[in-house]
Amino acid sequence: MSMSMATSPQTRLLHHNLFNNNNHFTNKPSSIRITTTTTPSFKPISIKCAAATTQIQTPPPPTAQDRVFNFAAGPATLPENVLLRAQSELYNWRGSGMSVMEMSHRGKEFLSIIQKAESDLRTLLDIPSEYSVLFLQGGATTQFAAIPLNLCTAEDSVDFVVTGSWGDKAFKEAQKFSKPKLIWSGKSEKYTKIPSFDELDQNPDARYLHICANETIHGVEFKDYPTPKNGSGILIADMSSNFCSKPVDVSKFGVIYAGAQKNVGPSGVTIVIIRKDLIGNAQGVTPVMLDYMIHDENNSLYNTPPCYGIYMCGLVFEDLLEQGGLKEVEKKNKKKGEILYNAIDESNGFYRCPVEKSVRSLMNVPFTLEKSELEAEFIKEAAKEKMVQLKGHRSVGGMRASIYNAMPLAGVEKLVAFMKDFQARHA
Repeated sequence: MSMSMATSPQTRLLHHNLFNNNNHFTNKPSSIRITTTTTPSFKPISIKCAAATTQIQTPPPPTAQDRVFNFAAGPATLPENVLLRAQSELYNWRGSGMSVMEMSHRGKEFLSIIQKAESDLRTLLDIPSEYSVLFLQGGATTQFAAIPLNLCTAEDSVDFVVTGSWGDKAFKEAQKFSKPKLIWSGKSEKYTKIPSFDELDQNPDARYLHICANETIHGVEFKDYPTPKNGSGILIADMSSNFCSKPVDVSKFGVIYAGAQKNVGPSGVTIVIIRKDLIGNAQGVTPVMLDYMIHDENNSLYNTPPCYGIYMCGLVFEDLLEQGGLKEVEKKNKKKGEILYNAIDESNGFYRCPVEKSVRSLMNVPFTLEKSELEAEFIKEAAKEKMVQLKGHRSVGGMRASIYNAMPLAGVEKLVAFMKDFQARHA
C-alpha cells in the first residue's frame, strides 16, 4: 500500500478527520484510528511549509568602507590585500579541493606553505644559514621559560636589561630556571628610557644578555643593540612588537623570538630564530614541547603546528617582499611615526608622550591628555569616526596608538586630523 504523504487516501483521511473532529479521533494520541473503508468527499487543502517560503536575507558583501582603522596593540590590523587573498583561498586553496584549515600538516600542500614561509622570512631578514627558523606556539611568554631551559643550567647566571613590562615578566620567569641578574631597570622612571650601553654592569660569567627590543605597553624601542660582554657573547631579544618592521642584523643575536600577532600574522604563531650551536643543550627537566632540538629536528612539525596562522604569516612575508623589503617598510613606518609624534609635540602640551625622544617606538605610541578627564571622551569620539582600540594599557592609562606595518598612512593621517580637531574643541 502506498504511503505517499502528498497523495495517499490514508493521509487525506487523517487530515480530514483531524480537522473535522469526527468519531474516528480522540484527544489521546494512542487512540487515533484510521478507517479506509470509505472515502469522504472534501475539497483538497493546500499545505505549505513555512520554512520553504521563508527567504533568507543574505547581507551584502563587506566593502573597504566597512573597515575601521584598528590601532590595537595585538592581535593587530593585518594588510587588507592579505586578508582579501586569504578570503579568496579560504574554501579551496589553489585547486587542492580543501581549505588550509583542513590540510594534514604532513601533506605536500602544507609542506609547500611552511617551506615557502620560512624561505621568504630568511630573505626578508637575510638570516644566515647557521640559524634555524622555528614556527612554534604559546606566544613569546612561553619563550620566557624555554630560553633558560634550553641555554642554561639551573645554576647559570644570565643578565637582563628591563625597559618595560614584558622584559620584567621575562626576568621573573627566568628566576625559575636560572640565576638572572637585573643589571638595569627603567621601572623607577616609569619605563621611559633606555640606558647607555656603557653604563651596563654586565657579568662576564653570564650565559646571555636578554633585552626586549620594543616594549608594547610603554612605547620604548631599542634603536641599536648592546654588545654582550659575557663569555658566550650571546644576545637574546624579544622582538614581538617590532619584528619585520625594519632590517635587523641577525648575526648579532643568539636568539630572536616574536609572537606573530603584531606585524606578521594572527595570534597563535611564535617565531624563533636561533643559532644552531645553541640547540641541543636543554635541561633534563625541559618539557618536550619546549625543547628546541625536538622542533628543529622535525622542521617545526613535531606536533600539529598552527597551520592557518603560518599560512597567514607566509602571505604577509610575500607582501613585505613585494613592498621592496624591510628597508622600504622601515621608511613607511618612520613617516607614520614622525607625523604622529609631531602632532603630539606641537600640541602645546594638550597631548603628551612621556617617552624620551631618542627611544620612542615606531610601533606603539603612548600619549596622555593634559586634561585627563577628557580621555574617555577622546576614545569614544574616535570610535565614532571608525578609529578603534586607542585606549592605553590598563597599567599605564591614557591612550596608545599602535601603528604596525599594516596600519596605512591614511589611518595615521586621519587620527592626527581628529586629534587636532578634538584639541580645537576642548583646549
